[in-house]
Amino acid sequence: MLAALTLVSFSATQDAAAQRLPTVARPEHYSLTLTPNLKDATFSGSETIDLLLAQPVDSITLNAAEIKFDSVTTEVNGRELRATVTTDEEKQQATLAFDQTLPAGKIALKIEYAGILNHELRGFYLSKTAKRSYAVTQFEATDARRAFPSFDEPAFKATFDIQLTVDKGDTVISNTNLISDTPGPVVGEHTVKFATTPKMSTYLVAFLVGDFQCVSGESDGVPIRACATPDKVEQGKFAVSAAEFILHYYDTYFGIKYPMPKLDMIAIPDFEAGAMENFGAITYRETDLLIDEKTAPLSAKRRVGVVVAHEMAHQWFGDMVTMDWWNNIWLNEGFASWMENKPVAAWHPEWNVPQDVAVDLDRTLNLDAARTTRTIRASADTPEEINAMFDGITYGKAGAVLNMVENYLGVETFRQGVHNYLAAHLYANATAEDFWNAQTENSHKPVDKIMESFVAQPGVPELTFSEPANGKVGVGQQRFFLSPSATGDGQESWSIPVCFKTADGQNDCQVLSPGAPNLAVPSAPFLFANGGGKGYYRSAYPQEVYTKLVQVAETGLTPEERIGLLGDEWAQVRANKAPVGQYLDLVAAVRDDESGSILEAALQTVGQIKYRIASTDAEREALNAWERKTFRPALEKLGPPSVNDSPEKQELRAALFAALGSSEDTDVIAQAKGIAEKFLADPSSVDPNLAQSALNIAAANGDAAFFDKLQEVYETSANPELQQGALRRLASFQDPALEKRALAYTLSGKVRNQDSPRMLTAPITNPLTRDLAWQYVQQNWDKVTTQLTKWSVGAIAGSTSSFCTAESRDKVVAFFSTHKEGSGRALKRATDQINDCIELRANQEPNLRDWLAKQ
Repeated sequence: MLAALTLVSFSATQDAAAQRLPTVARPEHYSLTLTPNLKDATFSGSETIDLLLAQPVDSITLNAAEIKFDSVTTEVNGRELRATVTTDEEKQQATLAFDQTLPAGKIALKIEYAGILNHELRGFYLSKTAKRSYAVTQFEATDARRAFPSFDEPAFKATFDIQLTVDKGDTVISNTNLISDTPGPVVGEHTVKFATTPKMSTYLVAFLVGDFQCVSGESDGVPIRACATPDKVEQGKFAVSAAEFILHYYDTYFGIKYPMPKLDMIAIPDFEAGAMENFGAITYRETDLLIDEKTAPLSAKRRVGVVVAHEMAHQWFGDMVTMDWWNNIWLNEGFASWMENKPVAAWHPEWNVPQDVAVDLDRTLNLDAARTTRTIRASADTPEEINAMFDGITYGKAGAVLNMVENYLGVETFRQGVHNYLAAHLYANATAEDFWNAQTENSHKPVDKIMESFVAQPGVPELTFSEPANGKVGVGQQRFFLSPSATGDGQESWSIPVCFKTADGQNDCQVLSPGAPNLAVPSAPFLFANGGGKGYYRSAYPQEVYTKLVQVAETGLTPEERIGLLGDEWAQVRANKAPVGQYLDLVAAVRDDESGSILEAALQTVGQIKYRIASTDAEREALNAWERKTFRPALEKLGPPSVNDSPEKQELRAALFAALGSSEDTDVIAQAKGIAEKFLADPSSVDPNLAQSALNIAAANGDAAFFDKLQEVYETSANPELQQGALRRLASFQDPALEKRALAYTLSGKVRNQDSPRMLTAPITNPLTRDLAWQYVQQNWDKVTTQLTKWSVGAIAGSTSSFCTAESRDKVVAFFSTHKEGSGRALKRATDQINDCIELRANQEPNLRDWLAKQ
């Protein structure tokens, strides 16, 4: 699943562990018949579960939520036994008690029940367009139990026979291929039945009902479809092309063929996650599957390609081979995050996907270096704890650690280890140890020690290098925190692959073990200890070594390595180990870089300096003036857009244009308004990449007429990319009256609750609109919580991390002391980040003033 990510820490309790099901009963097969009533938002179900009882029992406990049991029966020695059902709503369990002992061995439970099609975007739920309703599913992590009573834990794998009775005009999509479609049982209905699934976990089951239409393709003999509401179906062609390439790539890479008879990808109008890897029937938010190739920017094409690749990787990592329990969800999500970039980079090398990977790594290192973090493998038993695992550690850190280990072992050695792991656990469950033992056995290198040290410990290592001497370099390791006042337990130590860049541009990788003070240094004109830019650590060099690196960065380091160098230096500033002026000098040194990713990363950090270190308008204007002077020549050198521009040049121009717009360059702002108007009138008339930057600038400086135009696009466009882009920009207007209008619009019922969290949090995270937005949310809290799903309320508390004063922090804490946001974890992290900002400003603002005075 590609999820909206938040970072939390938690601990399990003994009571939470009690929510796990007994293991005495194991399902082998489910036969499901469902009849949804979209008008009444209800459904009825008839289910047979074939069970294997390990020992005689008087009762059976399984999962159920929002289910009304009509009857539960089984047959023993030719006699029908009826169960008494007792439900536990808190544990989401139902206990089926029989009036005699059931013998060990095989039995069949027959269950008649009813449920609701909810509006919470989970379980079996309603999704709506202006024309009609759809009945769709989202079961990960613990919501299959809302659609059918089940053993809703990943280790309880079984096969499934699924059939649905629906209105005559509706289609049904499920995991496998359709094998029969018959009229009835009543006039105006038809019953569709699907082939038996492979053995799989309940959270991977899917069925979707509506007037979906599809475009088709094929790869390696597998039919591929992209399906959507009728008005948007043609926008699925790009995703089909991506899937065709990716499926063949994965068949070849894994050495294990895609196992399902078909691959469907379905765009759903209301969908809380980004996408979900249901076996053979992947579901998506519309913007992550549907685009118009003629008007979509490169970022949108890349996003669709990567999301499709992520979910398709899950067909192997997660669907065929599934983690034994949710504490190892990183075996699903971390692997998909690591794998998603490979086929897209091979499909479109001109998109420079490895640079995006480097940017993501830097972002994850910062996330993990915060005061509040957690281990990759962490305890999780309750639905709330399990859902909290879908965060930047599970996706970002786990994927980054896998990338580091692959860089150390070599691509082919690592690939063979992956194959061995998958082949040993097909259609079964696995643990973290199963994976790293397979890699260790295949490579004969200490992968187990490396991975365990990163999986079992929180935080980021910092490697501090000495001056090289006599072919060796001294290396110290300790846990790195972005806040200089934060401390760990002092016991953390890692086994770390360190890859030195050699004279011929290759990597010399060695393992730094706990307690090892030295590593051998290869012959090279300069010391750089993160060859490839894939190490999961921060590097700190002596001043002379660092100065040399800055001098050779543009000629001696790859773009990915330069992104890592920038990230390391900014991290040193935040930790108060380097002055902010030194970082800004590094940004100036890469001003002529040809990589849009590098310039965008550097300039986004300059934006943070403006509002997290600078505290006065005079300081911000001085930074704006420096930014205009430093980067305007680079933009002018690129010239106007041309059909012959490379993707890299297009994105570089867009990044520079965006930065100059945010630095209040009046010429750029005027140009942006003109480009935005042209784009809204005819999206094909301007470069779509530049248009995205122009729309952002135009909205930030926009008037009521421009607000009206964006609102009209949102309400009338059938292009999800254009529609959602227009909506997002409504939240970035800086005119107070228009800001209030956007917030009120979000709560008006015209914005889907999948989109409301971003519309409410974006203006709070923006320092220029923060105060008014936060005041509005507090004053309208009841309406806010009504517009959000249960799982997204915490996003509001999380967005307050943008504040940077003790007074603001105390007001935030006071508000949430009487307005609960769930577990309180998002608030804890937000207050940590506010405190970090206060500390950063106190430490670095004097350095910024000194640097500005010299400019």
